[in-house]
Amino acid sequence: MNNTVQEINRLKEGLGAIILAHNYQPPEVQDVADFVGDSLELSIKAMQIDARFIVFCGVDFMAEQAAVINEGSVILHPDPEAKCPMASMISVEDIRRARERHPKAPVVIYVNSPAVVKAEADYVVTSANAVDVVSNISSDTVLFGPDRHLAEYIAKKTGKIVIPVPEDCYCPVHVKFNPNEIKVLKSIYKDHVFIAHPECPASVRALADFVGSTSQMIKFVKSCPNTRFLVGTEVGIIYRMVKECVGKSFVPASTSAICEDMKKITLEKLLQSLRNKLYRVEVDKEVAIKVRKALKNTFDVLGVESPWSKK
Repeated sequence: MNNTVQEINRLKEGLGAIILAHNYQPPEVQDVADFVGDSLELSIKAMQIDARFIVFCGVDFMAEQAAVINEGSVILHPDPEAKCPMASMISVEDIRRARERHPKAPVVIYVNSPAVVKAEADYVVTSANAVDVVSNISSDTVLFGPDRHLAEYIAKKTGKIVIPVPEDCYCPVHVKFNPNEIKVLKSIYKDHVFIAHPECPASVRALADFVGSTSQMIKFVKSCPNTRFLVGTEVGIIYRMVKECVGKSFVPASTSAICEDMKKITLEKLLQSLRNKLYRVEVDKEVAIKVRKALKNTFDVLGVESPWSKK
């Protein structure tokens, strides 16, 4: 492994590349990355650096997103078979049919979706900013896809009608959390703070002391005076939490909460990606323009400047 890491670092330096790794990536991949975070956070981070090559260690939609907002860089994805199951549950046709049924409702699309679906959106959001964006949209009804649990969470937090598109999309990892099991764990780990991702079912979120995106979870556990946490999201995030929160301990709320696609990227695949410039991610220009427009609408609603306008 040491030889592989050394070769990755050598090739990275020679290419002028940066490596981005999602919070759910295997520990050894997180360790060689220049930045670790959530999907849009990493894409925006990449824009702040002059990098000819960006190697995105995550699932397919994340690498696509990086390609959309980093036009001047070559985006590489070490394993094109690392896909997001939830992102594959929504299609362009789903959005168009929903617009026909609700012509006055704006379309808010979760970043966990293909670029061609985002191109149909009025706004593109993350789990971190979805509530703020929907709160600031003038319409009392919005169409939201693809995660129905996140749609429920947004509706509860904003008081608006949030129609899931399609009706039953979900993250296979976050539906593994069971409220009865959580209750048992909370009775065992009485001094632990339970944190949960908004993609979890409502019955699980109701038991949480804190609900937030992966980036919000990281910030929360760093600032929280409590030192013990029960973690309700993909187990990969615990590695980063342990590294960055010395003196604090973390227990997974489900040991089966593993995204197999996130784990498909290995050091060897990362090495081959750098060595052979595999696999380049490209998004159709017209699609990319539409996605950037939807993203700009999102930044405008939040009152911040779009990151690519600063370059």
